[in-house]
Amino acid sequence: MIDLSNIDELARRLSGLVPPGLRDSREEMQENFRAVLQSGLGKLDLVTREEFDVQRAVLLRTREKLEALEQAVQWLESELARNPPRDTSAH
Repeated sequence: MIDLSNIDELARRLSGLVPPGLRDSREEMQENFRAVLQSGLGKLDLVTREEFDVQRAVLLRTREKLEALEQAVQWLESELARNPPRDTSAH
């Protein structure tokens, strides 16, 4: 969800840029700016900050698990290099 206070602030700033002769309809323009901004931002494929933070945390945990697995594989490889398995197929 987009923070509406930021949209309101941007709409106020845009309406403040309107030439003085057109400022009589300033509130109407501000509402139009707000509507256009909300519509445009609503069409974007955005995620909330909360969703982003959750996915970031998941990614960090996944990275930690991957690093632990990489270390375990390296340890197993070094153990195999020092103590190769014996061929038990020859009876």
